Amino acid sequence: MEIKDSGYDTLSVMICDDSALMRNLVSRMVNETPGMQVVGKASNGQLLLDLLPQYNPDIIVLDIEMPVMTGVEFLKERKARKIDIPVIILSSIATKGAAVTMECLELGACDFITKPGGSVSTDVVNVQEDLIERLASYGVSYARRKGKNMPHADFFMHATKMREAERFVAKQKGTELPEMPAPTKEVLAPLFKTVVIHREPAKIDVLREGGKIKIIALGISTGGPNALREVFKLIDPHLKQPILVVQHMPPGFTKEFAQSLDRICPLKVQEASDGMLIEDGNIYIAPGAYHIEVEDRLGGNVIRTNQKDPRNGHRPSADVLFESVARIYKNNALGVIMTGMGRDGAQEITEMRKQGAYTLGQDEASSIVYGMPRVAYELGGVQKQVSLHDMADEISKLAREHV
Repeated sequence: MEIKDSGYDTLSVMICDDSALMRNLVSRMVNETPGMQVVGKASNGQLLLDLLPQYNPDIIVLDIEMPVMTGVEFLKERKARKIDIPVIILSSIATKGAAVTMECLELGACDFITKPGGSVSTDVVNVQEDLIERLASYGVSYARRKGKNMPHADFFMHATKMREAERFVAKQKGTELPEMPAPTKEVLAPLFKTVVIHREPAKIDVLREGGKIKIIALGISTGGPNALREVFKLIDPHLKQPILVVQHMPPGFTKEFAQSLDRICPLKVQEASDGMLIEDGNIYIAPGAYHIEVEDRLGGNVIRTNQKDPRNGHRPSADVLFESVARIYKNNALGVIMTGMGRDGAQEITEMRKQGAYTLGQDEASSIVYGMPRVAYELGGVQKQVSLHDMADEISKLAREHV
């Protein structure tokens, strides 16, 4: 649906899937979101390459298993041709082929979503919110670099939730879902008010001076897979402190994700497990669907995992990790909050700061979604905002200075 009458440009999407049913289902989800429009479809990677110059989309939704040219082969060719249009993987193979999914990320895909119910299933509508979030997050950033006038990424999520509410009411009443209203300025005005208004950070009382850094805790979400690759590729190989990471990711992928990071990181990267001893110079990735916490033990602190209720809609949750680090390490820690939609981690990194811990937040310019770090900054929980390009150096510098 176009939003030209509002003064904003439309986010253009291309879909590549060998199933006509899937192309139509995904197209419907995109087209019923105000401000998004499917401009082209392709049944394989080669056709997608041929059509890109014609449609010039802001973002691509890509399947992996396709005839003629697979998604992996397309990504290799995309890289060779230096095509920079962002790509979101939407595939059933991602569920059973985490290694292939990680290969796609290594080849330049931005993020991935798994198709529920198999490669061809109407259950794909269950991931509509996740899909729209990622299309908005990565697509808006790219479209703006192209010179398009785009609303904030939160606009699309708010519009989707409003549409979901209408769908729920219609189902309860047994009536038809009302037609999407024409995109006039009057209809869209309430949605455009979701553009973030930046506030000055709150003043907080810090209980103690920063001490030695004995642990580093990092929370990250949308945009995280590639951001972590950049940070950990450049991290100080002589870093002494352990790093615990919460990256919002579904179960079945975090082990492969940790292994993919381990291949490029000078430090050892592994998926965390319950009871694992926290060792210096190691990086631990929270397992999908499990919170991670730190437990204080005489023989050395350990990681504890649990499947308690999600916090802020997430499990693992950055707030759960930060809360335990604030409680145990107080001013002997470094907290880092990076790109991601929502507010997970913001409250408890602020508690870390109150306890005297050092804290860093990713800046707006380099964040795919300036959500989590923005809320943390406004709560007063971020000492310093840092670009993604400088994050590895800033972490390494603080860790060296306060060892």
